[in-house]
Amino acid sequence: MYQDMQRRTPLFDAVKKYVSSGIVPFHVPGHKQGRGLPEFKEYVGENVLAMDLTCMPDLDNILNPLGVIREAQELAAQAFGADHAYFLVNGTTCGIQAMIMAVCEPGDKIILPRNAHKSAIGGIILSGANPVYLDPEINRDFGISMGITPEKVERALREYPDAKAVFVINPTYYGAASDLAGIVEVAHRYRVPVIVDEAHGAHFGFHEGLPVSAMEAGADLSAASTHKLTGSMTQSSFLLLKEGFVSPQRVKAVLNITQTTSPSYVLLASLDVARKQMALQGREMVQRTLELAQRVRLEIAGIEGYDLLDENVVGAPGCIALDPTKITLNVQGLGLSGYELESILRRKYNLQVELSDLYNVIFLLTIADDRGTVGYLVDCLRDIANQRSLKNVIKYCPPLPAIPEMVMLPRDAFYSETKVIDLQDAEGAISAESIMAYPPGIPLVCPGERITREIIDYVTVLKQEHADLQGTEDPRIERIKVLKPGFTLVEPVMMEDVG
Repeated sequence: MYQDMQRRTPLFDAVKKYVSSGIVPFHVPGHKQGRGLPEFKEYVGENVLAMDLTCMPDLDNILNPLGVIREAQELAAQAFGADHAYFLVNGTTCGIQAMIMAVCEPGDKIILPRNAHKSAIGGIILSGANPVYLDPEINRDFGISMGITPEKVERALREYPDAKAVFVINPTYYGAASDLAGIVEVAHRYRVPVIVDEAHGAHFGFHEGLPVSAMEAGADLSAASTHKLTGSMTQSSFLLLKEGFVSPQRVKAVLNITQTTSPSYVLLASLDVARKQMALQGREMVQRTLELAQRVRLEIAGIEGYDLLDENVVGAPGCIALDPTKITLNVQGLGLSGYELESILRRKYNLQVELSDLYNVIFLLTIADDRGTVGYLVDCLRDIANQRSLKNVIKYCPPLPAIPEMVMLPRDAFYSETKVIDLQDAEGAISAESIMAYPPGIPLVCPGERITREIIDYVTVLKQEHADLQGTEDPRIERIKVLKPGFTLVEPVMMEDVG
């Protein structure tokens, strides 16, 4: 019965039926099946533009789905182990912000790790929530943040029993998974829902060799980037809900505020087909990817100068499991930064990494890879290592700055009176903006926090390494908006109390 149901693609079928029906469109979009945009149509193809449709009775409406979108979402919920699934075409950013807004009202406390993606900070600003940041565990060999522990979550809940939610990342950008089931058990004991950023874990529920998914662990909400690892198109994601602690009606109400009223049916249809593929072939496809990942890891382990994030980290605080399809490679042994290796791979080998930072690069293996693609990756890495005469020359990189003091709520800071000053002169000022390196998009400072010399110096190093810095209105991150004198303080949530 499950297999028969999951073979259906109601939304994709409805789109194809509309395209093949020969209907003469007098509705948006204005290009009308590509006739108004011939150059683009010639490149991307006739079908793609013919599928670029708008909400109408036979294609349903994403804000109040009663037909084919509803059917497709019910199939997705079944495939991903949820009670409800919501299609997103604003990306997982929309899902993360919707989760926070669904559980927090202005002033409500939310417990979350500091290495949360910048979209979570956006959700905090939109909701008016009061963040209680947890220090994630740190792997100092790789210079990266890992997960959080159930013990740390319980300490925070004891300290802040009025918290409205616990926010967890499953997994981190580097593939480390927290003990999510343990965190859920703790939070539910305090009658607090767990919401999960599963941007890099949409594939977890389809193979026992991967960390557990949010739904398997009993979490209440998760936002899963199906486009990252399970085949749908960029900007398409699922918001998954398990009933109990969070109202489906509340989630729908929030999505009606944050979702676009003009969804891309190309993206929606790709979600429908990607769900079908994972439901019917997901385990087999993930198995093949895991085998490729094991092969890559074995070969890279034999190349001098590289250090792999591997199973040795499993069992350390903040890492109950590791996603082996994320190949995190420390390159300090070659006397390079991750940014430099990314540049070399792109310029000389026409190969693009997923992420680079001061220490590392990440290569993402997915269901689309094969022996040819991973073989080329290994050959490139071996060639670079063979050309480096200096080995084990460690470039100095400063430690990650400590979480700064929060002086006022992020939303209040965002809407306060501000002035713009040079970043180098901003020590001690209260930021009205965020600064983060992207990827991974983890803020070094958020609105409402006091800027420290550590943060300024770290940003300077990142700029010297040509990192992609974002967050300030100044694209060069040389100037920053700070609060004018006379702002009103709020009682800060002290990080050391819960970290």
